[in-house]
Amino acid sequence: MIGTNRKVRVWAYPKPCDLRKGHNGLSGLVRQEFEADLLSGDYFLFVNRRRYLCKVLLWDGTGLAIYNKRLEEGQFARLWRTPGEPMLQMTSAELSLFLEGCELVGREPLSPPEFAP
Repeated sequence: MIGTNRKVRVWAYPKPCDLRKGHNGLSGLVRQEFEADLLSGDYFLFVNRRRYLCKVLLWDGTGLAIYNKRLEEGQFARLWRTPGEPMLQMTSAELSLFLEGCELVGREPLSPPEFAP
């Protein structure tokens, strides 16, 4: 699994994605759609239309990396948003659940809010 902690933010791409894209194609989507800095350490999640493939694009400190997963049975949760809805932000724990095939990710809040002393 991808090493991470609670401070890492995970952003889900809000519509189906052509996962034939590699590092350059996905990083272009991050710049255009998320308007985010690839070097921030955030994770960017992409899912194909049929929801059996996903890719996570991340900067590991030395270069861009892609984590790729294909489900043999079932589908990933539907993370797509209707126009006007904010982009879905998840915790690293929710990303782990998503990659395991949990259907509730994106529908119900699964992690407690961040503690601020």
